Amino acid sequence: MRFEGKVAIVTGAAQGIGAATARLLARQGAAVAVVDLTRRRAEPVAAEIHRAGGRAVALDADVSDERNVNDMVNAVVDTLGGVHILVNNAGITRDDLLFRMSRASWDDVIATNLTGMFLCCRAATGRMVAQRYGRIVNLSSRSALGSRGQVNYAAAKAGVQGLTATLAVELGQFDITVNAVAPGYVATAMTDASAARVGHTVEEHRELAAARIPLRRVGRPDEVAAVIAFLASDEASYISGQTLYVNGGAR
Repeated sequence: MRFEGKVAIVTGAAQGIGAATARLLARQGAAVAVVDLTRRRAEPVAAEIHRAGGRAVALDADVSDERNVNDMVNAVVDTLGGVHILVNNAGITRDDLLFRMSRASWDDVIATNLTGMFLCCRAATGRMVAQRYGRIVNLSSRSALGSRGQVNYAAAKAGVQGLTATLAVELGQFDITVNAVAPGYVATAMTDASAARVGHTVEEHRELAAARIPLRRVGRPDEVAAVIAFLASDEASYISGQTLYVNGGAR
């Protein structure tokens, strides 16, 4: 019960890594705000946590909308009593090669994956600074190092690493740590959508990816969630400003 008495916000928590993280934090004692674009999407994960004996609330927020984000954080404080942990997981893809990529595809990905993270951090840290305690974990990606057909996503995820390092410098004096996790290929709905985009079945896509990974398999959402939970815990209290790659040893 490493998070007993703590309140956590997990964005993009309706599926994949976000859902796995919300479940794990709840199992380890946190009250969790399960946040997604619509409350309907978030409710099944919150209900699952309740059935397992945990405490959770389902909330909706478009993380690219400043008012939405501020309202969501205020609702978490009103409902659960505070904010101690923020996991910025919400993200989208709009993949295409540069010469075919529309301005809208660029703007949408940057707005959700990078600007949304800035807005969530800014809203939550007001509470964290006042209490002189906080743990922020941001989701970057192996794609930050370059990924064909993902110039928008790669740029956003590289930006996450710069945002993370800078916030660690600014917020450390308040006992707020800020770290990032950069997964490689993880079996999620997002990577399944990438398979369809390039004309592969999900199984084919995963097999091709696994052949390039030293561990010879793709990752699971719960494996990334375990790293996020560690960085959000007091066991990691002297780790800040870091990006940890969780990618099966891929270089």
